[in-house]
Amino acid sequence: MEPKYKRILIKLSGEALAGDKGVGIDIPTVQSIAKEIAEVHQSGVEIAVVIGGGNLWRGEPAAAAGMDRVQADYTGMLGTVMNALVMADSLQHYGVDTRVQTAIPMQNVAESYIRGRALRHLEKSRIVIFGAGIGSPYFSTDTTAALRAAEIEADVILMAKNNVDGVYSADPKLDTTAVKYDQLTYLEVIQQGLQVMDSTASTLCMDNNISLVVFSLMEDGNIKRAVLGEPIGTVVSK
Repeated sequence: MEPKYKRILIKLSGEALAGDKGVGIDIPTVQSIAKEIAEVHQSGVEIAVVIGGGNLWRGEPAAAAGMDRVQADYTGMLGTVMNALVMADSLQHYGVDTRVQTAIPMQNVAESYIRGRALRHLEKSRIVIFGAGIGSPYFSTDTTAALRAAEIEADVILMAKNNVDGVYSADPKLDTTAVKYDQLTYLEVIQQGLQVMDSTASTLCMDNNISLVVFSLMEDGNIKRAVLGEPIGTVVSK
């Protein structure tokens, strides 16, 4: 089968890199995810990646405990860079030319984010990992994914979840009557307050007509299935 999409942005939660540990970085888990991404890359799909930092740091709880919110968010951005560097190393291990670009200049460890340079990397079949969020506090990595997807003109955002296989009407772990959706519009997501991505990210995707596929990362091969357009998870569109 031919890939349904030519250029994709994969959004990974930081927790996905922690494996069974729940926190920190589990290298075998990262390598497993990288291997799957590398296999998709071999099909000719152009790939960008955004990774959260929740396995290392969470800004909102830190702020609730009394830390300055801006400093807490900047700390979280550094966590996303750590995750990006580890993922880049694993992708390189599988022979994939990879670049990390950060919204906060860190010239000794990564390139600064420049849209034109990111586009050239993608056109040259390099994977680009975007770190440090958008470089400003109060914005989530969901918003980063939506913004970068719009900037690089990605066909879709693949939101790989490590604890759920799609979008539900309620938390399926807490509500046995929760219903899984196959299709949703962004307006429905926003109006119903569904926990897909934050409202800023959802609005950005809706305004730029970027589709979103929410699926489970726990089943091997699901990233490839999503790229091929197989009916997995939940598709959110305008």
